[in-house]
Amino acid sequence: QVQLVESGGGLVQTGASLRLSCAASGGTFSRYGMGWFRQAPGKEREFVAAITWSSGGITLYADSVKGRFTISRDNAKNTGYLQMDSLKPEDTAVYYCAAASPLKSLREKDSYNYWGQGTQVTVSS
Repeated sequence: QVQLVESGGGLVQTGASLRLSCAASGGTFSRYGMGWFRQAPGKEREFVAAITWSSGGITLYADSVKGRFTISRDNAKNTGYLQMDSLKPEDTAVYYCAAASPLKSLREKDSYNYWGQGTQVTVSS
């Protein structure tokens, strides 16, 4: 059983940066693919970014964040990250990290076995 705890959210202005962290415990973090999803009020939870199991793994991004967000992980620290630059008001949402078993499609919510509680990101215009 893997427990995930996100941190690093907050209120920022348009164009600012934030780095979200996802601390894992209770399992072997390096065995899992890791993803970030977000959910804005009244909307479905959507894929943001994902990285395969290794620290230098393959990365995937939603088109809406490509070139602005960077996902990474440090398996030695059991921690994943989402660096968010050039933030826009439409990035406002609760951001969740999640862990997926190997060989699953990392863009799909249903691939993920474990979820964090979420961290709020608010970008003001």
